[in-house]
Amino acid sequence: MSASYARVLRIPHARRAFTTALLGRLSYGVVPLSVLLAVTRASGSYAVAGAVMALFGATVVVLAPARAALIDRYGPPRALVPMLAAYILLLALLTVAVWRPGAPPVLLGALTTLAGACVPPLGPTMRTVWGRLTEGDKALLQRAYSLDGVAEELLFVSGPLLVGVLVGVAAPVVGIVVGAALMVAGTAGFVRSPAVRAVPPAGSSASSARGDRGGRRVLGRVRRPVVAAAAVGLALGVLDLLVVVFAEAHRHGGASVAWVLAALSAGSAAGGMLNGAVDWRVPAPTRLALLTLGLGLALLGAGLAPGIGTLALVMAGAGFFVSPAVTTAYLIADDAVAPEARTRAGAWVNTAVNAGSTGGTAAAGALAGQLPVAVCFAVTGGVVAVTAVATMTKGARGRGALRGGAAVV
Repeated sequence: MSASYARVLRIPHARRAFTTALLGRLSYGVVPLSVLLAVTRASGSYAVAGAVMALFGATVVVLAPARAALIDRYGPPRALVPMLAAYILLLALLTVAVWRPGAPPVLLGALTTLAGACVPPLGPTMRTVWGRLTEGDKALLQRAYSLDGVAEELLFVSGPLLVGVLVGVAAPVVGIVVGAALMVAGTAGFVRSPAVRAVPPAGSSASSARGDRGGRRVLGRVRRPVVAAAAVGLALGVLDLLVVVFAEAHRHGGASVAWVLAALSAGSAAGGMLNGAVDWRVPAPTRLALLTLGLGLALLGAGLAPGIGTLALVMAGAGFFVSPAVTTAYLIADDAVAPEARTRAGAWVNTAVNAGSTGGTAAAGALAGQLPVAVCFAVTGGVVAVTAVATMTKGARGRGALRGGAAVV
């Protein structure tokens, strides 16, 4: 670990808040897959399981800014504890419902939809805490966000692996219980951290009321990083399916797909760590556009790879831009709003990545059946590249407003 990242972890109370948040966030990689497997087993239908998970994902993504607004308004402890209680109760009811086969699909859909609406937003809240802990030091905040992003990506890889171990020795419903326990332990430790308790609520004062009205414009202030983040999410969603199609076209098995996607994650982790260690002179908006453009150009040539090994190398190169782009989007969003709106700003970027990924998977499914895989890669890369150019153009026109205008809560 470089001295810069060691400095991040030496900030008073940072290590406790970060580790407990990561413990709870590990649940994000455990619960969805466990629910999918448990619902499939209980209903005996892939269609029911797919519909249930679509509802779960929709409420997680769509309502993320609303949950973040509660964090901003009431403070992390007062908002996270009720969310946690509701989320765990709903997971417990879902566990009972899928314990034996024959549960009504409507009941399963209702429970998962409500559970998705109550997921505690530990990621956006931790980024708000990082903003306060770094006390305006932009270079230190960049390192903190990079460290946070790489750690989160590793959690989303290790979560499904943990589920794989669990289902090898127990029923899938046990994974739901383990995921719930991780969320309880992580959130309980997180809200008791001095760094988290020091985050003030916006409250209900007159200035806060004005901030709430201005909060409707938060998305407008962070539109550029949100658009770029959506493009990155789109690329990730498309790649999950196109790599499978590429492997089948070249007569490779599922193991090769796992290696290619692992190369993508490894490249992203390496890029994220390097991005955080460098003191960039290039302004963040320009950097975001260039990183997104780099991702698009990498995807343009991915379909021309002659074999699965070459594709893995290309995916590692493409991944090199992913984590830095998302981290930079968070930095721009954080800088565009007042401290009382940081959680909402970060949640919009997070929502954009998730929504883009969902849309990308759907688009890839439609394109893969109609076009050669090389063309699908090229179309995806073109869309990402065009988005990068558009954000760069908007950034040049709006730079004065971003730097000189008053922040909107």
